[in-house]
Amino acid sequence: MNKEYRFQHKHILEMEQFSAEDILYVLSMARSFKEISARPIKKVPTLRGKTIVNFFFEPSTRTRLSFEIAAKRMSADTFNISASTSSAQKGETLIDTARNLEAMSPDIIILRHPSSGSPLLLTQHVNAAIINAGDGTHEHPSQGLLDLMTVMEHKGRIEGLTIAIIGDITHSRVAHSDIIGFTRLGAQVKVAGPTTFMPPHIESLGAQVCATAAQAVEGADVVMALRIQQERQHDPLIPSLREYARFYGVNRKLLELAKKDVLIMHPGPINRGVEMSPDVADGTGSVILDQVANGVAVRMALLYLVMGGEKGGDTQ
Repeated sequence: MNKEYRFQHKHILEMEQFSAEDILYVLSMARSFKEISARPIKKVPTLRGKTIVNFFFEPSTRTRLSFEIAAKRMSADTFNISASTSSAQKGETLIDTARNLEAMSPDIIILRHPSSGSPLLLTQHVNAAIINAGDGTHEHPSQGLLDLMTVMEHKGRIEGLTIAIIGDITHSRVAHSDIIGFTRLGAQVKVAGPTTFMPPHIESLGAQVCATAAQAVEGADVVMALRIQQERQHDPLIPSLREYARFYGVNRKLLELAKKDVLIMHPGPINRGVEMSPDVADGTGSVILDQVANGVAVRMALLYLVMGGEKGGDTQ
């Protein structure tokens, strides 16, 4: 790491904005914060006096709770707003809602929204730092970072690894962030899924498109299955879940083609028996719960950094 390096991002909008050095710095910071979650008293004064708003227009368990826990462990004041309980139900626009929030002087707004580009739009209308917690089918940068952290912990490196991502690539913002992040750190990413789940531009991000799940998984160090995002599909894009599971479900037989020490990942929630068999989700090599644990650490690091924190600051 360059000794003169400084993290210079006020907003966290996409993995695309990060250089390899940025990514490694965030992961290093996250590792230092992860120790806090293992303490008997999981609290530090790092963000005392800061106000953080979780503004979620879509359902979320892991991401929303992870950001809230991250903020509270650093002593920030946190507030949660969902679309169902906001004035959006009364016809208020996203910009008007954000401007009203801005009038209450929050320091950070964490936004999840079904429309791609919504976090970027907010940066043009408010002074608070904006963190993208998933926007449409665009990106989910904090998920990409926690996935990188999880693989780094178990493999000790990213460079030279082969990452197989199986499933609904078209609608997956996680896939987009992961492809950018893993390739930026020197991994090879292979993707596979039904042709209706494969966007035409995906190779431009650095991924290799495979005709079958078997081709993607062969020799892989990491296999990640993705959820079928039926809520983003106006018409069914696959004949049936049963057929999908037959050809693209991650099971023990498919994993025989991967490396013996393959890591199994899923951003959640899992549709067991469809995207992944239960014995794989709960079996040897599964690091799915490690992904969840690392999500808190990564989000602590991001909150700290967008507030101007630097390594060696008050994390105690």
